[in-house]
Amino acid sequence: MEFFQRAKAVRLRSHHDKYLHAEEDEESINQERNGSSKNAKWTVEHIPEFDNIIRLKSCYGKYLTASNQPLLLGVTGRKVVQTLPRRLDSSVEWEPVRDGAQVKLKTRYGNFLRANGGLPPWRNSVTHDIPHRSATQDWILWDVDVLEIHVGNPPPPPIPHSDSLDFGSSALSFKSNRFDRQESTDSVGSPPKMEGRTIYYHVAEENGDVDDENVQGYSLVFNGNDVEQLTRKFVEETGLDGVIVCSRSPLNGKLYPLRLHLPPNNVTMQVVLVLASSKVAKEFEEQGLL
Repeated sequence: MEFFQRAKAVRLRSHHDKYLHAEEDEESINQERNGSSKNAKWTVEHIPEFDNIIRLKSCYGKYLTASNQPLLLGVTGRKVVQTLPRRLDSSVEWEPVRDGAQVKLKTRYGNFLRANGGLPPWRNSVTHDIPHRSATQDWILWDVDVLEIHVGNPPPPPIPHSDSLDFGSSALSFKSNRFDRQESTDSVGSPPKMEGRTIYYHVAEENGDVDDENVQGYSLVFNGNDVEQLTRKFVEETGLDGVIVCSRSPLNGKLYPLRLHLPPNNVTMQVVLVLASSKVAKEFEEQGLL
C-alpha cells in the first residue's frame, strides 16, 4: 500500500513495458507505449474506512472497474473497463499487494489486474484473473510511477463506500446497458470485530534485507498459534506463491524461520515474510532451519 500512500495521481506500467491506458470511448481499457498521454494518468482515491483499498479514476472521471464480462469466449479472464456507477461497490475497489519493487492490484474476489501479451485480440488487452501458468505470472506485476503527491494526509474521496450510504431503490438497481459490473453481495462497510492477535509484517528482499524504517508494513489479525496455518493465511493475504514466516533474533537481528508455535495469549507480533524462492530461503535450507 505504501506505493499509493501519498499518491494523488499515478501511471501503471506493465511487464510488457506498456502503460494502463483509458481509451477515448470512455469505456475500454488497454495498454499503450505512450506514458506521457493523459490517458495513462490515474487519480488515486482512498476509502476512509479502509486503509488498504483504493480506487483509480481515469482522465474521463471514470473508475477502473472489474466487470463480469469475459474478454473472449472460453478464456477465463474478464474485462477491465471504465465506469461511473452511482453506487460505488467492490467492482471499483483494488487492493495493492506489494511484490518486491512492484505491485499487484487485487479485486475483492482474489483476481488480479493482468496485462496480456500474445497475439491479437489478446495482445494489449487488460483483464482480471488468476494466472495459472508460470509464463504469465509476471503479467499481474505493475510498476507504479507517482505523478502527483498529496501535501499532508490524503483527502477522503468525494463519495464513501456504497455500503455506508443509504441509497434508494433506483440506485440499488442501477445496471450498465452494456455489461454487468462485479458487485459485492456482502456488507463490508462495518466489518465485524475479529478475535485474535495482530501481526505486523514486512516482505524481505531477495537477500533477506528489510527496509522497515522507511517502508510502512502491513498487518493482519490471526486467531490461533499454528505456524502452518499462519503461513497459509499470509499466502492468501499477499497473493505470493510461497512464503516463510520469520522472526528477528533479539541478539544479532538476523532472520530465522518460525517452526513450532506462536507465543500464547494472542500477543501482538512482528514478523518478516521471506519468499520461498529467494536466496535467503536457500540459505535456511543449507543451515537446516527448514
